[in-house]
Amino acid sequence: MNEGKKALTNMKTIQLKLPEIGLLAMTRAALGAGVGLLLSSKLDERQRRAAGIALVVIGILTTVPFAVHFFSEED
Repeated sequence: MNEGKKALTNMKTIQLKLPEIGLLAMTRAALGAGVGLLLSSKLDERQRRAAGIALVVIGILTTVPFAVHFFSEED
């Protein structure tokens, strides 16, 4: 029972500014849209694959700087 409370007290708190939250949301949306396009059948295969891969790559590449920034911050 105490272990559960201890795990909650070890959580890291990160404060984000509004533009950072917006950019983070947009990167998640691009990644999700890319995955959705890859799984969709609305476009022909070539179009779907190109758009999906582009959005997934954009989502991943724009997420990396956030991850580096937030995991390297000192408390």
